[in-house]
Amino acid sequence: MQVIGLCRFSYPAEGGFQVEHATLADRIAYLYAPARMEERLAHFETICLPGLRAQTDPDFTFLILIGDSLPAHYLDRLAALVADVPQARIVARPPAPHRQVCQDVFNDARGDLSAPCLQFRHDDDDAVAVTFVQRLREAALDCAALRRQHRLVGFDWNRGYVARPDAQGLRAEPNVTPYWGVAQAMAVQAGVRQTILNFGHQKINQFMPTVTYTHEDMFVRGHNDHNDSRQKKHVKPVALPRLDAAGEALFRSTFAIDADHIRRVFA
Repeated sequence: MQVIGLCRFSYPAEGGFQVEHATLADRIAYLYAPARMEERLAHFETICLPGLRAQTDPDFTFLILIGDSLPAHYLDRLAALVADVPQARIVARPPAPHRQVCQDVFNDARGDLSAPCLQFRHDDDDAVAVTFVQRLREAALDCAALRRQHRLVGFDWNRGYVARPDAQGLRAEPNVTPYWGVAQAMAVQAGVRQTILNFGHQKINQFMPTVTYTHEDMFVRGHNDHNDSRQKKHVKPVALPRLDAAGEALFRSTFAIDADHIRRVFA
């Protein structure tokens, strides 16, 4: 079964943001601000990509949705970061309604709309365990009867870490949060055009049966100054403890995230 993931990399969608902007020009200016882009590229390189690059099941497609107005120097850097990730495909689109453009990008990537597929959503500052695609296929097989009965079935791995990279390495702590939008996937029956990004990640269980897994670490939720969810007023800072050597080793083995690489990039 085809597995497709989608990451919106500073795509200037109409809607889809928790913090709104007065005009599309304001949104583009915010998204492409140099300080923000430097942070997004650093997180994408050190947090997001390593686990995808090291998947134990490499048979998947990873779509990176960008705006067709992304400045060329940022596009060049993004392309260089994924040059050794054969699953990655950069897709440029003009600004459009968020759900519709994501649906179109997903469905354009499906090899055969008459066949079922598995889909996952992913942010550019989050990570999944190196076993994520393997576990997703196993979950779909375990839930074959459920998938036959329902056009959409959600899957949610809710145990992992909140983490913040910096010049000294990683600050992180364990976390269990259901339907957080990272390590979240959906099985789609043949012919169904709706995608996982047609649904708010925290409300997915209101529209379809979902299966949740809590027995293993499956995600890293990136924490940084430019998280969309952290731009609102009255958002409290999160104090995260510094990982020790054992914690850094766990991140390397589970997520392929290398604290030494982080120290070099964020130095």
